[in-house]
Amino acid sequence: MPSSPQHRAHTPSDLSGAVAEDLALYREKFRRRLPESLDELHGPSQGAVDLPLHMAWSGMTSYDLGKPRQRMGLYRTVLHEGLRDDLPRYLNRDLLLQLWPVLRALVGRTVRTVWEDAFPHLASRTRAAA
Repeated sequence: MPSSPQHRAHTPSDLSGAVAEDLALYREKFRRRLPESLDELHGPSQGAVDLPLHMAWSGMTSYDLGKPRQRMGLYRTVLHEGLRDDLPRYLNRDLLLQLWPVLRALVGRTVRTVWEDAFPHLASRTRAAA
């Protein structure tokens, strides 16, 4: 179907610009949620954690921090789905630092980049663990 002035066909250069704009908006979404400092992360380091449905909308809602796989799952979910007020409530600074070398491979590239750009200490822990 030929393109019309109202519905112009996208050229490859238009798509790359649109993709770059979408990626910038996606990064900004995660950047706005970040705490000012990792010291604000005072969530639990042990026991059971129940997430509200706005974060755990498609899977588990209860996590046992004593179980390594559940602990990683909780942190991955909170990093991806948590809002600004959720991060200090559900993430623990020391636990995040401990988990980061493995956790960074489980989160999406955008989440990983935003967190490591904001908190270079996370990236340096990864290099030290390698």
